[in-house]
Amino acid sequence: MSVEQVTKQLSIGLSTWHRWKSGYQNMSTSEVRRLKELEIENRRLKKIVANKELEIDMLKELSRGNF
Repeated sequence: MSVEQVTKQLSIGLSTWHRWKSGYQNMSTSEVRRLKELEIENRRLKKIVANKELEIDMLKELSRGNF
């Protein structure tokens, strides 16, 4: 199968394929897996921080009596 056929089958652009290839071609499978795990963990931690910031803002408003 050609690259063009694969990208069409996956519904991705050829430029996306080349960007992925340039970013991941020198990584081993375990490195890619670890990178994906870290990205998932990073998203989870960002969500936790965002929720804490909302809680802090809410408590500030309550302490001012603006409710």
